Amino acid sequence: MSAITVLGIGNVLWADEGFGVRCVEALQQRWAFDETQGVPVQLVDGGTQGLYLIQHVQAARKLLIFDAIDYGIEPGTLKLIENDEVPRFMGAKKMSLHQTGFQEVLMLAQLTEQYPDEVLLIGCQPQELEDYGGSLRPIVKTAMEDALALGLDRLRQWGARPVPRDAAPGDDEAVTVPTLALGAYEQGRPAAEQACRVGDERFIPSR
Repeated sequence: MSAITVLGIGNVLWADEGFGVRCVEALQQRWAFDETQGVPVQLVDGGTQGLYLIQHVQAARKLLIFDAIDYGIEPGTLKLIENDEVPRFMGAKKMSLHQTGFQEVLMLAQLTEQYPDEVLLIGCQPQELEDYGGSLRPIVKTAMEDALALGLDRLRQWGARPVPRDAAPGDDEAVTVPTLALGAYEQGRPAAEQACRVGDERFIPSR
């Protein structure tokens, strides 16, 4: 079993829906984990994979989840949900199809009695979701920094030893597809006044 799994879920193509994936991406870019003096940590870009994430949940003793969650509060606000409350909360506060699928993952892990000893969900209230091809709004991108600090604090409590990276990870070890990494994604996005408001032309199939 993996000692700790850090899982970012969401869809980076729908603005603030990508919050969870962007957190895991930033965590990997800035930090490495010293497994000689700390417990192993696995970083996973869960995207919208749904039930395909079951193996990662079943293999984890500690599970840290980053996600955009509709709490019905001010955009950019963070809220922490822990342990048994996580699957119940995600079932009651569905925001998108990926959350429905991930609730099923958690319930299946419980059913198979291969469930983490501890689970922490760090969720952020989104500001904008209806912007296909858009990126994180400034208030959510700012909140991501606080979310990472909270996540690192919990990882240390769980026995991980994060150390600042001397260099960025190579493309072959990146948790996200390099062309969809935050910097490349935002640079390729047209200006708002030029963008197709029904979506990003980079992702609209040609007719």
